[in-house]
Amino acid sequence: MNSALELAGLAKHFGPKTAVHDVTLTVPAGSFYGLVGPNGAGKTTSLSMAVGLLRPDAGRARIFGADVWADPVKARAQVGVLPDGLALPERLTGRELLVFQARLRGFDKATSASRAHELLDVLDLLDAERTLVNDYSTGMRKKIGLATALLHGPRLLVLDEPFEAVDPVSALTIRGILQTFVAGGGSVVLSSHVMALVEQVCDHVAVIDNGRVVAAGSLADVRAGATLEDRFVELVGAGAATRKAPSWLAS
Repeated sequence: MNSALELAGLAKHFGPKTAVHDVTLTVPAGSFYGLVGPNGAGKTTSLSMAVGLLRPDAGRARIFGADVWADPVKARAQVGVLPDGLALPERLTGRELLVFQARLRGFDKATSASRAHELLDVLDLLDAERTLVNDYSTGMRKKIGLATALLHGPRLLVLDEPFEAVDPVSALTIRGILQTFVAGGGSVVLSSHVMALVEQVCDHVAVIDNGRVVAAGSLADVRAGATLEDRFVELVGAGAATRKAPSWLAS
């Protein structure tokens, strides 16, 4: 199987508003794929449909060939998801949360405890393993959310803004884990507003604007000889550089 994720003709409407128009993408297996776009471009909606969190009005999504909606058990067993604004059980400790999630996945007690410990260790959360999730900082919540996504050993990770509001040290830890995951044969799809980060870690990228894919392919192809930020502005930010601040701010 050459594709980790295939999206074909995905569309979603919320009343009179069309959030996603005919999104079609292929994420090669073993790739580190970045999804970028302005606020409200349709990134989160597209990713939610891609992993089965939101039913599309049209189109299909396949994870390693398994249809997300026709064969959800097979498809979802192969993917780990970190959605934007992930809701977590607030009254569990970090260790309790991971053990609980592992048991829900069908692992025995010993395996659940072992995996929870390994993930807490690698994500630098051992000191907070007995702290309630409710008391976790934003960076810690991102890391424990990533741990739940990795817990069952998925082949694909789909992460919505995994670095948003994360301190530099936590970001470095997360980045290292994701690069190790890809180096070991895994595939990652992440959305981000940080062009420099996407340019540094991703080998493929898609640009979404107004619910449509306006560019997609290898990083080099999408950049077309420019920086990703310059190319992004060229594709979706026409006129932004010429807008003037209110005159009263200059006074």
